[in-house]
Amino acid sequence: MEETGETANMALLDGDEIVYVAQVPSKHSMRMFTEVGRRVLPHSTGVGKALLSGFPPEEVRALLGRTGMPAATDKTITTPEGFLAALEEVRRQGYAIDDNEQEVGVRCLAVPVPDSPTAAAISISGPAGRVTESATEKIVPVLQQTAAELSRALTTPTTAPGA
Repeated sequence: MEETGETANMALLDGDEIVYVAQVPSKHSMRMFTEVGRRVLPHSTGVGKALLSGFPPEEVRALLGRTGMPAATDKTITTPEGFLAALEEVRRQGYAIDDNEQEVGVRCLAVPVPDSPTAAAISISGPAGRVTESATEKIVPVLQQTAAELSRALTTPTTAPGA
């Protein structure tokens, strides 16, 4: 949040749903706010795309078959083929975009946290007028660096005090 100015989120895959586990809100008066603990379906979110981009297509299809793909907005991807194509794009470019798919007027950029013990992703979200194409070029490297730092912190063994 400090580097991008936008709301930062961390989310995990819990069963078939995305659950937001941490958030640092933007200091802007117009900002995104998602309650920690909120659960959403993965197909309409940047963090869902980022998380599922590392899963085999057959697992993604099975999950989508269980959850369905209801439209949150008129831009929500609502077919398995469309979602699998979006995941291929995430793998190709290294980040996910939610462009008005979960909520009208909101863009979200997300990346997976590599080697996380539980499938995790981080994102920034904000008004589409601020999270623009040019802002994406600045924000994605910050997200990728933060995800790499989180990965190291989550996978580095710690020594117990007094050990």
